[in-house]
Amino acid sequence: MEDQLTKEVIGAAIDIHKELGPGLLESAYQTCLGYELRSKGLEVKRELKLPVVYKELELDQGYRIDLLVNNKLVIETKTVEALNDVHLAQILTYMKFGNYRTGLLLNFHVKRMVEGIKRVVL
Repeated sequence: MEDQLTKEVIGAAIDIHKELGPGLLESAYQTCLGYELRSKGLEVKRELKLPVVYKELELDQGYRIDLLVNNKLVIETKTVEALNDVHLAQILTYMKFGNYRTGLLLNFHVKRMVEGIKRVVL
C-alpha cells in the first residue's frame, strides 16, 4: 500500500515539474502537490505541526511537516541546488518524532524530477 502511495506522489511530482519546471518557490510546489494529491482522493495535511518531545518536556514550536499524505507518508519539499545530509536528517527526524515509516524528499530545483527524488524508509 505504501509503495503504491509513493508511486502516486512521485507521479504527481513529475507531472507538476513537467508543467512548471524548476525555479519556483518551495511553497508553490507544495501547494500544487497538495492540490494534485487531493484531486486523486488522497488525504493531505500541509505544514503539519509536529511537537518536539524531550524527556517530559513537549515543545509546541517544534517542526512542521511539509505534507503528510493519508496519515502515513511524510513529504519534504525542497528547491535547492542539491540535496544533502542535513535534508535527509530533517525528514528522518520528522519521521521519527511522528512515528511514520515512509517519507519522500522531493527537490524541484532539478532539470529532471527523477533526479530530485529520494525515498526514505525507517
